[in-house]
Amino acid sequence: MKNLLLALSLSAFSLSSLAAPVVIANPSGPDALSKAEVKKLFLGKLKKLPNGTAPVVIEYKEGDPLRASFHDAATGKSEAQLQAYWSKLIFTGKAKPPKTAASPSVAVSEVAGNAAAVAYVDEADVTDAVKVVYKP
Repeated sequence: MKNLLLALSLSAFSLSSLAAPVVIANPSGPDALSKAEVKKLFLGKLKKLPNGTAPVVIEYKEGDPLRASFHDAATGKSEAQLQAYWSKLIFTGKAKPPKTAASPSVAVSEVAGNAAAVAYVDEADVTDAVKVVYKP
């Protein structure tokens, strides 16, 4: 019985610690993005933002929990599916992979410094230097 209670409390803790990713943009970038636009953007299919600029997409490295959480909600793709998807696009020359950020602070800094940059971060990492344009 103690083991069951311990397991339940640990699973409740892990659920509460899951990231709440949001898509951020530069303050001079788009005001909002739809779910369809976000999906296309992070799958390399959206070539222009609503304001007409070519997007600079910022992603996290494979294995990052925030990446998995975001893609589960926004693109519906798992890590393995993303890897296969991007491998195919890169091999065929149809797209270049997104730029990668080592941490949320790097992603926020990149977006704050580039009007065409778009990234996702945990909602807790959003600063005044960027704006939220999509919340899954």
